[in-house]
Amino acid sequence: MLLLKHLRIVSALLIREMASRFGDKPGGYVWAFLEPGGYVMMMTVVFQAITHSPALGNSFPLFFASGYMAFYFYNATLNYVGGALAGNRALLNYPTLAPIDTVVSRFLLQMFTNCFVAILVFFLIIHFEMKRPPNLNWAPLLEAGALASFLALGVGMSNTVLFLRFPFYESVYGIISRPLMLISGVFFIPDNLPHPYRDFVLINPVSHVIILFRKGFYPEYRATGLDMGYLYAFVLASLLSGTMLFFLAAKTLRNQ
Repeated sequence: MLLLKHLRIVSALLIREMASRFGDKPGGYVWAFLEPGGYVMMMTVVFQAITHSPALGNSFPLFFASGYMAFYFYNATLNYVGGALAGNRALLNYPTLAPIDTVVSRFLLQMFTNCFVAILVFFLIIHFEMKRPPNLNWAPLLEAGALASFLALGVGMSNTVLFLRFPFYESVYGIISRPLMLISGVFFIPDNLPHPYRDFVLINPVSHVIILFRKGFYPEYRATGLDMGYLYAFVLASLLSGTMLFFLAAKTLRNQ
């Protein structure tokens, strides 16, 4: 009964979040596409002027989209989940609504949004830019998207608590995370970096997500730097620690 009650609450919150974020018109979803689509276009124009061919394959848009969309699965989910409590503060006055319900509803909505945006971006690239569609391997694509999303969920829940209790940590985290896209392998292949820079980049779990995602588009990509054991361990540790911190601080989160 308790689980069913929370499922109904999450469903209601999900509908509310969809209405407030995208409105009641299909055109609202276009805005979700503009940011990643614009980034891919910008990176394509810039790097085509610098070099003659991408690090993988022969399509600049596909190379950058395969890197940026993997990063987008993580970053967009992290940002949206991180604002779950602030965006639903008034609703927390109702005792039947738990703080975790707001997080779950936003997580599910962002997952659906990420999939919609990714399908649209790659459909447009394949349809208008490539002479023949790539030989897709769906397993690493789905696995990378799921791992990026759950990693963001764990980090987002941890940050919600830590930002509240340690304001200085929020400032430090903002500084550290700002160059994350630049060092995660969106613009380059970590395998091609010399030692020790390659090892430094591969400490970042998001770089492993991007490598895994690209394997779905490039069957010739050897991905020697990919460590699935490290990636799964990091995601599980992040998710467990975030969940534990969130539930231990549930009363504090509700009253703030």
